[in-house]
Amino acid sequence: MKKIQILEERKEQIYLKGEQPFNMKCERHSIAGSVSQRACVFCGSRVVLYPIVDALHLVHGPIGCAAYTWDIRGALSSGPELHRLSFSTDLQEKNVIFGGEKKLYKALCELIDRYKPKAAFVYATCIIGIIGDDIDEVCRKVSKEKNIPVLSVHSEGFKGTKKDGYRAACTALASLVGTGTVDNIGKYSINILGDFNIAGETWMIKDYYRRMGVEVVATITGDGRIADIQKAHGARLNVVQCSGSMLPLAKMMEKEYGIPFIRVSYFGIEDMVEALNKVADFFGKKDICQRTYELTNSEICRLMPVLNQYKEKLKGKKAAIYVGGAFKAFSLIKALHYLGIKSVVVGSQTGNKEDYQRLKEMCGEGTIIVDDANPLELSRFIMEKDVDVFIGGVKERPLAYKLGIGYCDHNHQRQIALAGFDGMLNFAREVYASIMSPVWQFMPRRENRGEK
Repeated sequence: MKKIQILEERKEQIYLKGEQPFNMKCERHSIAGSVSQRACVFCGSRVVLYPIVDALHLVHGPIGCAAYTWDIRGALSSGPELHRLSFSTDLQEKNVIFGGEKKLYKALCELIDRYKPKAAFVYATCIIGIIGDDIDEVCRKVSKEKNIPVLSVHSEGFKGTKKDGYRAACTALASLVGTGTVDNIGKYSINILGDFNIAGETWMIKDYYRRMGVEVVATITGDGRIADIQKAHGARLNVVQCSGSMLPLAKMMEKEYGIPFIRVSYFGIEDMVEALNKVADFFGKKDICQRTYELTNSEICRLMPVLNQYKEKLKGKKAAIYVGGAFKAFSLIKALHYLGIKSVVVGSQTGNKEDYQRLKEMCGEGTIIVDDANPLELSRFIMEKDVDVFIGGVKERPLAYKLGIGYCDHNHQRQIALAGFDGMLNFAREVYASIMSPVWQFMPRRENRGEK
C-alpha cells in the first residue's frame, strides 16, 4: 500500500503513545480539503432534539437538509411517532432572494393545526444565516397564536461543528425547562440527560433506576415528552451520559435551579455499574444502595460466564475506535478489554484536551490517538496496526468493508441496543460475529498473512 502523507496542519492532532510527547491540539475547525468525518451544526442540533416524540420538528431551509437528517436516530417511542416525520419549508431560489419568513409562518400554522404537537422546533440551516430570516420573531408570533411553545434552534453556520449544534439544542431545551409544575415529584428523583433511546436503551436504563427505587422525571431526550422536560427542574439530580451534547444543559440547570449533575456512561459492565452506584451514593439512602448492589451483582453473575466464552476466542484481536463523543471511546476501550481485545487506534470527532489525556492514560504503548480524523488517515492507521475490527459510525462502515475488516455499528442509527447489561451481551455477540466471519479469509490482506 502506498504510504499516505499526513497534512502538515493535522500532525498536532495525532498522537502515537510512547514515541512522542503528548501535546495534542483539539477543538479546532476542520481543515478545508481533509474531508472530515464530522457532521454539520444543524445535524448536531437535530440528533439531540429529534427523539422528543410529541414535538413538531420543522427544518427551515432547502429540502436537502431535511433529507440528510430524516429518521436520523434509531430512537424508539412508547407513543407518538411525530418525530419520525421530516418537515421542511423547502426554500427555493425565490425565497432566498425575497426571504422565507412568510413561508415559515404558513408552514408552522398548517402543521400545528394538522398534527396538534405539544411544542414545535424550528431549525435554522446555513442558508438562513445568509439571507437573515428572523425566525425568532416568527416563532414568537406563532407561539402566541397557537398557544404552544414554538422554539427557534439556531443551527446555521458553515464553519461551526456538530458541537455547536449541541449547544443550540441545549439553549432551546433550557427555554422549556422550568415552565411546568413540579407537584408530586419525590425526593429521590433524577433526569436522564444524553441518552437517546436508541433501540430502546432509555427504557432499559429507566428500569434499572426503578428497581433501585429512584424516580425518573424526564428523559432528555430519548422517548422525550415536552411536559416532562418542562418539569425537569423538579428533579434532585441530573445524570449526564453524552456529556458532549448535554453538558451545556446540565450546567444551565445547575446555575438556574441549583440541580447538581454527575457524568456517567451506560456502555460496558464497569461503567454501567459505576453509573448506578454514583446515583445511589448521591442519595445515600440505605435501601437504595442495597437494591443497587443486588441489581448489579445479579447482572454481573449472569453476564460473566457468557463473556468469558467470547473472550477465549477473541483474545489477542485488535480494534480501531472512531466515534463522535470521546466518552464513548472510554467505555468501548473498557468493554473491549473484557473481551480480550486491544484498542490500537482510538479517535473522536469532538474530544477536548482532557478527553485525550484520559485516552492516553487508558491506552497501551503504540496506540494511535487522533482528533477529527479523515478517511485517508483512518485507512492508513488501520492498515499499519493490522486491525481486526473497526467500531464507528455510519460513515466508517464502507471504509471498514473496503479494507477487508470487521465492523461494529456504534452509530445513532443502529437497531441493536448496546447500553446496559443486556447491551454488553449484544456488543460481545456483534464483535464476535464480525471478527470471526469466514468472509475475511478471502481478503487479499489476510491472504498475505497466510490466513487462508
